[in-house]
Amino acid sequence: MTNTLRLLSLLLAVLLPTGCGSQKSDAVKIGMNIELTGEIPAVGASSKNAAEMFFEKINAAGGVPLAEGKKKKVELVIRDNGAKADQAASVAQQLISSQDVVAMVGPNSSACAIPAGEIAEALKCVMISPWSTNPKTTTDTTTGQPKKYVFRGCFTDPFQAIVLAKFVLNDLGAKKAAVLYDVSSEAPLGQATLFKDTFTANGGEIVAFETFTTGDKDFSAQLTNIRAANPDVIFLPTYYNDVPLIAQQARRLGITAKFVGSDAWSSPEIIKLGGADVEGSYFCNHFSTQIATDEAKQFVTDYTAKYGQAPDDVAALTYDACGLITEALKEGGKNDREALREALAKIREYKGVTGTFRFEPGSGDPLKSAVVLQIKDGAFQWVTNAQP
Repeated sequence: MTNTLRLLSLLLAVLLPTGCGSQKSDAVKIGMNIELTGEIPAVGASSKNAAEMFFEKINAAGGVPLAEGKKKKVELVIRDNGAKADQAASVAQQLISSQDVVAMVGPNSSACAIPAGEIAEALKCVMISPWSTNPKTTTDTTTGQPKKYVFRGCFTDPFQAIVLAKFVLNDLGAKKAAVLYDVSSEAPLGQATLFKDTFTANGGEIVAFETFTTGDKDFSAQLTNIRAANPDVIFLPTYYNDVPLIAQQARRLGITAKFVGSDAWSSPEIIKLGGADVEGSYFCNHFSTQIATDEAKQFVTDYTAKYGQAPDDVAALTYDACGLITEALKEGGKNDREALREALAKIREYKGVTGTFRFEPGSGDPLKSAVVLQIKDGAFQWVTNAQP
């Protein structure tokens, strides 16, 4: 984070004297700051697909209705952050200051969303992260107060940790858990710690608490320690691309404990790469096609027809983030950053494809439910809902 903060200071020194600038384009310009390359390209691809599909529909209907019945077309400005924190901050600066976007969707990963959110807050431009669950994304880390311009479309790590810890204890009947996580990645670090705290506070025992670093491929030392501790379950709050290799090495060592994961497991790539090694695992998620409302069913149908595969949670959350921005633009009546922020903050109920959104006054975090899914028969199967 040191390099990112240094970059932030440099950017602000250059940008603050000129302010945010006015909207120069006649179109409503919405930026996307997403992970198209790097460690989690499937996340960026899903986000891009959903946003393009959403605004194609809006533009086909003439655009976003603003004041006096006038409509303006939406122009998406898509940039790749490479799943890197410093690059995400740089992209945020470019979109807000050079491209004059009225709002920014993304980044999705917490490691990227936190520094990008600092830029958005300083330059007073709305940012919605569809997928970042870390509390720091929407909170000023200096004052501890909520940021005014940064919102999210998902539940937070504390809520997710509580859901998973209680599910492991109450639904799976597990009393002993091991944890293995990426200590250098923001979201897994927070999820691991919060799971441990909640699990032990409710009567469970953490028998191993192991770490690795982004890019590691050999987990034998950590898994050997976990095997010796003999846990009932292993909590893996790590991104989908790491899980299959960890699971494969664990099974080769004779570890039979069930795996439990976070929302970072949500890409179908985990099934393609993990196969039998991840079969039977559970994870917390934001969306399931199996419990779809009418809004979600239509989204699933349209997305599948357009892209040849069912949407994952990132796609659904991005679709809702775009919907929230559009709703706020309608309510605010202007192609203007401040009017958009004020209208977005006042939304008390928005029916999206991932559920009904409600923002508490002064908070960018929505109140909404979570789902627990299982990898079963080579697919994601709904298990239960968890309410806030």
